[in-house]
Amino acid sequence: MERLPYQADFSGKVAVVTGAGGVLCSDMARAFAQAGAKVAALDLNQEAVEALAKECREAGFSCQGYRADVLDPQCLEGVRRQVVADLGPCDILVNGAGGNNPRATTDNEYHHEAKEGQKTFFGLDADGVDLVFKLNFQGTLLPTQVFAKDMVERGAGCVLNISSMNAYVPLTKIPAYSAAKAAVSNFTQWLAAHFAGTGVRCNAIAPGFLVSNQNRALLFHEDGSPTPRAHKILAGTPMGRFLESRELLGGVFFLCDQRAAGAITGVVLPIDGGFAAYSGV
Repeated sequence: MERLPYQADFSGKVAVVTGAGGVLCSDMARAFAQAGAKVAALDLNQEAVEALAKECREAGFSCQGYRADVLDPQCLEGVRRQVVADLGPCDILVNGAGGNNPRATTDNEYHHEAKEGQKTFFGLDADGVDLVFKLNFQGTLLPTQVFAKDMVERGAGCVLNISSMNAYVPLTKIPAYSAAKAAVSNFTQWLAAHFAGTGVRCNAIAPGFLVSNQNRALLFHEDGSPTPRAHKILAGTPMGRFLESRELLGGVFFLCDQRAAGAITGVVLPIDGGFAAYSGV
């Protein structure tokens, strides 16, 4: 494993990471394990999290993989019981499960440019939109209901949600994803105030633009050349490049470290190469 970009000590803590079968959250799970935490890696893709857990254990760290459906409260309750039995009660919850769906995406940035046969705003699939909202918002709320209960009872803990630059200003073509991530940011603030007297903190990070399996087709042609959308994103990012997933880890560790951020709750931290600060001029 690569060396951590940020030194932190989470020894004795149990970190539950949902969406740990994906690129971003598997990096977070690895990082927490390297920093001494006992990691519960949750994902619908059981094979992916079991492979991640094996990798971490072979490197000398503590990690267990669990199949979990973040939209199924019964499943989550069962996973929580198993995590408590295997590792102990949750101290840190990273709500990383989320994503977009092609059925909730338009083919064109602007309606007046749409051509016959292309999917416009009027052709968005209602079930696809509903799926995106459920996966991103309920997929954050439901694991928090299940795993934060132990935190509240003990009077300590941290919830970290994954928002997005789309929550600040919606991107074209992905209305459901943008709105769902705005809901995650709002929920982060609501939860921070709701839990303020319990000792449980709730924050979020808002990643900028990374290349992932979910957005690769939007950013690059089959020959590997950037799409016009990729050029627009980079033109709006003062640092002029896409981010690497490991560049999120410093912000993640900071917000989850009680010693460093014990008075910080309700914050949504942009990690975006300057995108949110740039007006385009």
